[in-house]
Amino acid sequence: MLNQGESIFNAGLLDFYSEHATKTLLSFWKRAVDNEHGGIFTCFDNTGTQLISKNKYTWSQGRFIWIWSRIARISQSGLLSEDPEFYLVQAKKTVDFLWQHAVLENGNCAFVLTETGDPVEEIPGQGYDTSFYADCFVVLGFSEYVKATRDTEILKKALILYDQIVKRLKQKNLRSEPYPIPEGVQAHSVSMIMLNVTQELYEALSYLKHPRSQELKQAALGHANDIMTVFYNADGTITEMLAPDGSPLQDTVLCRHVNPGHTIECMWFIMQNVRKLGGTDWTHKAAKALKRAFEVGWDPEYGGLLRFVDRQGGKPQGTTNGDPYEKLILDTWDTKLWWPHSEALYTTLLMYSVTRDETFLRLYEKTHTYVFTIFPNPDETVGEWIQIRDRTGKPIQKVVALPVKDPYHILRNVLLTIELIQENLSR
Repeated sequence: MLNQGESIFNAGLLDFYSEHATKTLLSFWKRAVDNEHGGIFTCFDNTGTQLISKNKYTWSQGRFIWIWSRIARISQSGLLSEDPEFYLVQAKKTVDFLWQHAVLENGNCAFVLTETGDPVEEIPGQGYDTSFYADCFVVLGFSEYVKATRDTEILKKALILYDQIVKRLKQKNLRSEPYPIPEGVQAHSVSMIMLNVTQELYEALSYLKHPRSQELKQAALGHANDIMTVFYNADGTITEMLAPDGSPLQDTVLCRHVNPGHTIECMWFIMQNVRKLGGTDWTHKAAKALKRAFEVGWDPEYGGLLRFVDRQGGKPQGTTNGDPYEKLILDTWDTKLWWPHSEALYTTLLMYSVTRDETFLRLYEKTHTYVFTIFPNPDETVGEWIQIRDRTGKPIQKVVALPVKDPYHILRNVLLTIELIQENLSR
């Protein structure tokens, strides 16, 4: 807790996150880099002690490029005492690896590759390009690499992949493993990932004064508008799935469930639009959505954010029709995952920085206490977090989305938090 008159944005907190990034997180991931072929190995068990497979999920490889490029950028500015060149060399090796091996003849990205880059059919007989999310994360990684290097050739490649994603969206030809979107349903996750992709690519284009930057800016503003009008409810709840008729009120598990982590993560995307792109000022509505995510998502018994909840809080309710995603919701609703908690650390701190609403300071402090009590691996020789926990906070060995220990959310939010604290210290 803060002493009277002390700001949360202080040198002590900056040092805390900088040390956590370098000593707890990067100490783990530096050991996982594939120095021979490019990319990073991610198929570890939950404790991080056993590498189960050397296959490389394109999704995670694109995220790895983003992380390594962002570390290079903030190290160049002096915020981290890391060698930028080390990170840029590995990022470029992974950019080349993905462009050479992941991009298929049809212009889509393969979902998973072998260690050396051969495409793998994750689902036998279903082809290689089973998830447009993989393509999105490659574009995100390439965009951040461009911001770190001003590499015009990589920007061209990012635009090629982006245009292919947009083409698939227009044709309604989306595949979205590991969680296929049910037939006819409108999914918040599509607008959310596209908002993030267009934001990041817009920034890369702007850095290089590219003529398409305004096009991407308008696309980002459009995706933000969809989220805050189509999926946003009057009470601040963000609906994850809309019924085929567009109604958010259909009494099914799919339409009633809320993903608190998605809401929290999406609200900092929205605030990034407000702060960097202009357009509609969604601050008030985003603040309401963030508060609502904690109201329905925070576990009153054990603390922490539940994975899925009903729109009124508690275990998801509603009728079922046998969709696999329903089973996922009902079977795993009370687990505690790493990524919503890392998103909550950054988003509450960001919202407090923007609004100075003390509610967000209290939410941040509550989240900080829970996170750093529960998630970091107690074995400091291993590092990272034990990312998947049961409701009480005990580690469980379970696959979430991909069978990987993902390098993205924790480091991304720690890096963003470092930048946010420094921004406030410089005011």
